[in-house]
Amino acid sequence: MSLNRRGHLRRDRFRRAVLRARTWPLALGLVAALTWSSGSAPAGAGPSDSGLKGAIDTILADSRMDGGAASVVVADATTGERLYERDAGDRLMPASNTKLATSTAAMALLGPDYRFRTEVLSTGRRHGSVLHGDLYLRGGGDPTALAADYGRLAAQLRQSGIRGVTGRIVADDTRFDTNRLGRSWAADDESSYYSAQISPLTVAPDTDYDSGTVVVEASPGASPGDRPKVKLTPPTDYVRVDVRGRTVPAGQTDTLTVEREHGTNTIVISGDVPVGGSTTREWVTVWEPTGYAAAVFADALAAHGVRVAGAPRLGRPTPPGAKVLATHSSMPLRELMLPFMKLSNNMHAETLTKTMGYETSGRGTWSAGLSAIDGYLKKEGVESAKLRQVDGSGLSRMNVFPADQLARLLLAVRDAPWYTDWHASLPVACNPDRAVGGTLRTRMCDTPAALNARAKTGSLTGASALSGYVVDAGGRELVFSIVLNNYLASSVKSIEDAIVVTLAKSDTAGGTIATASVPALRYAPRAAPADLECTWRKPDVC
Repeated sequence: MSLNRRGHLRRDRFRRAVLRARTWPLALGLVAALTWSSGSAPAGAGPSDSGLKGAIDTILADSRMDGGAASVVVADATTGERLYERDAGDRLMPASNTKLATSTAAMALLGPDYRFRTEVLSTGRRHGSVLHGDLYLRGGGDPTALAADYGRLAAQLRQSGIRGVTGRIVADDTRFDTNRLGRSWAADDESSYYSAQISPLTVAPDTDYDSGTVVVEASPGASPGDRPKVKLTPPTDYVRVDVRGRTVPAGQTDTLTVEREHGTNTIVISGDVPVGGSTTREWVTVWEPTGYAAAVFADALAAHGVRVAGAPRLGRPTPPGAKVLATHSSMPLRELMLPFMKLSNNMHAETLTKTMGYETSGRGTWSAGLSAIDGYLKKEGVESAKLRQVDGSGLSRMNVFPADQLARLLLAVRDAPWYTDWHASLPVACNPDRAVGGTLRTRMCDTPAALNARAKTGSLTGASALSGYVVDAGGRELVFSIVLNNYLASSVKSIEDAIVVTLAKSDTAGGTIATASVPALRYAPRAAPADLECTWRKPDVC
């Protein structure tokens, strides 16, 4: 199947998921490897420890939270009445719960129909099939642009009759500033695809739309001593592969690693891979995504029979009066919300942040975008002076949000005209379809929260969060925000889940509280790393 065909099929899958995400599926499909039991508040508890407060306090008394911090709020989604609070105003790292602010602001400020445009322009003149002058590839910020999309731009030029260009490709990435990485992002994440550089001209290797990355596949050679075989997606000479690894006899330990060297586009393959062993697949960031986009476009032009004389040049603005020769538009924002929120895509968050800055103030910078988000939050009644947001994704550990302000936001957006589309983008507990369940698809299975709770996850080392909506046993919709920090355990996800399951099992209006104890793992054959969002580890192990 062609790349073009695969891209259309996978995009259609996400579009169909928009409709599926708005309805409750009839079957669970997969089940989780978790066991849940009912419990109650400790015997002899005083009045202040009874009911919902006692139930949630008991869950938070788990030894994994000893010495840690918890900010938790539960509220009636219709009235806003607070049903439970625990250190609601404490500012803690929200990790990817930061995306709740970014995504809602994007829907409000850009609109659900917003599309990114990538254009090819020129000030040159045509003489027959030859264009005399440069081609300007102008980026509008599209984080979902595939190699196939650059191929379609090249095809438009070919169809217009252009066969040769006397100048060069000039990559115009001036819509955003040149700051590529967010504030205080970890240096050791540089080659990890969830920490890619931000540019308005970039390439995504597949329809997870992890912009600014290439997929590197390293397979064992046929015999011991052979070098591993390497494949890149998309195929590109923009990165250089340095194969230092070796194939070793079958049965030996697989130690193969794939990593890009700092400040370069050299990807080093090192370590051992046994004969007959599995393929190592890594999504690796590129250094300077603008050049990556220009290189992929140049390859596409050559493949379509359009010869360009000069080498690409980066970072130059398109001259006034340039004529548009070809265009590509992204999916609308309401559809982009699905891969963004379901898979917790950091690069989408940062691109949207800079785009909000550009569209509201003419400046495609983090500071302008964050100022736009701050203004939006204030309009929604969120006390932005009580939080700090320094990026769009939550990758920075400088972000601090209280659960109180996250809950205020979740309550405020319910009457927004775009709420249905945005709500559909939240991961759904125990829905096995990756485009619907997202980062929650293996959590809270075999409980009343399954296919019920919709929430945004968040994970960094020592920081975990879960905020969203759930319907309780009496049919009452609840808003919850749980932010946990400073714990030493590898994971506290089951503590979050126990709180949400308690809400789903209880009739909070009727006063019937059915406490869910913190579950224990029966088995974990493919346990996801707990220090990062599970979809940030490729292949996806959620």
